[in-house]
Amino acid sequence: MTYPLMPALFLGHGSPMNVLEENAFTDVWRKLGETLPRPKAIVAVSAHWYGPETAVTAMAQPRTIHDFGAFPQALFDTRYPAPGAPELAGQIAAALSPVDVRLDQHWGFDHGSWGVLIKMYPEADIPVVQLSVDSRKPPAYHFALGRKLTALREQGIMIVASGNVVHNLRKISWQGNTEPYTWARSFNQYVRDNLAWQGRAEAHPLVNFMQHEGAALSNPTPEHYLPLLYVLGARRKDEAVSVPVDGLVMGSISMLSVQVG
Repeated sequence: MTYPLMPALFLGHGSPMNVLEENAFTDVWRKLGETLPRPKAIVAVSAHWYGPETAVTAMAQPRTIHDFGAFPQALFDTRYPAPGAPELAGQIAAALSPVDVRLDQHWGFDHGSWGVLIKMYPEADIPVVQLSVDSRKPPAYHFALGRKLTALREQGIMIVASGNVVHNLRKISWQGNTEPYTWARSFNQYVRDNLAWQGRAEAHPLVNFMQHEGAALSNPTPEHYLPLLYVLGARRKDEAVSVPVDGLVMGSISMLSVQVG
C-alpha cells in the first residue's frame, strides 16, 4: 500500500484540563485529525516521558497514565485505549541505531501524548508508540533523532510531539486571561521566526535555543521544548512549515503548534 508523506506535528498541550474542555486549541487539534491524511500508526514524543535513556513503548496494550494531581475525577476516569505497535517499536529501535533504545513494557501513554491524541483521534483506533526524551542528551541529539525518524513518514506513520515552547510554571498567573510576560512573548516569536530555517543542523537557531535572552525564563528546564526538535529534525529540505494555532496563556505557557508537511 502506498501512503502519502505523513505530516509531523508539535502540539502545545498546556493544561490536562484541555482533555475535558473545548477551546480554540482543542478545536484545532480536532480539525487536524479530521483533515490530515489518516496515519497507519503514530509515534508520540511527549515532554512527560523525560528520563536518562532513550526508550520506546513496545507493548500491545499500553496503559493510560494519569500523571497529574488535583484535577477533577472525570479526568482520572478518562482512558485512551489505543493499541500499541510492538513491531513498529522494533522498527524505531533499528532506525535510531547506533543509539541504544530500550523496548519498554511498562510506561504507556502519559497525558502529554494521550491528552492531545484524544482530541485528534477520539476513537483511539490508531496504533501508537511513545518515544522517551533522553534527559542526558543535548538539543542536537534530539534533532538528530528526528532526522532518523523521517523515513517513517513515508510509511504512513505520523509523528505527534507535544510540549510547550514556553513553559514556566513558577511564573504562571492564576488570574486567567492575562498579558504574557515580555520574555515569554519574545521567545515564542523567536521560535516562530526560525521554524523554517534551513542550514547546518549544528547552527540551527532552535537547536541552539538557549542563546535567546528569554530562553532561561521560558524554559527553566528543557523537557517541554525538546519535543519540538524531533518534528523539526524530521522535516525534509524545503518542506512547508506552518503554525496551526498559537497563543500564550496564563502569562508563561505557550500553546504554539507546528506542522511540518
